[in-house]
Amino acid sequence: MPDPKTQMEIPAQVRELAEKSLDQTDKAFSSFMEAASKSVSMFPGPMTNVAIQVLAITESNLKASLIHAKKLVQAKDIDEIMQLQSEFMRNQFGAGAEQFKQILGGAPSGANDTTKEKPDLI
Repeated sequence: MPDPKTQMEIPAQVRELAEKSLDQTDKAFSSFMEAASKSVSMFPGPMTNVAIQVLAITESNLKASLIHAKKLVQAKDIDEIMQLQSEFMRNQFGAGAEQFKQILGGAPSGANDTTKEKPDLI
């Protein structure tokens, strides 16, 4: 039986308002990401792939945050909130490590290569 000290009583109207706000945020974010993706693809260049990769990582992280926020809105007590937060942080640290590897693996070749012969300026 849950500890009465950790129980939370959030009115249904507050939960409903929070859920609607999160849904609106999700829709606005989706529109922004769609526009950003179109903008990046309109101007191809050497960093286009990196920009696309960064947008994908940003989208992934923000979607994970929105899903987490929706779960928090539904939490029944402090114990559940702590468990959700712990799980979210663990997942985000893992995702961050993987995303870091993706960025390093996707860096343009030769960007930091100092062993290449430099052309003579004379």
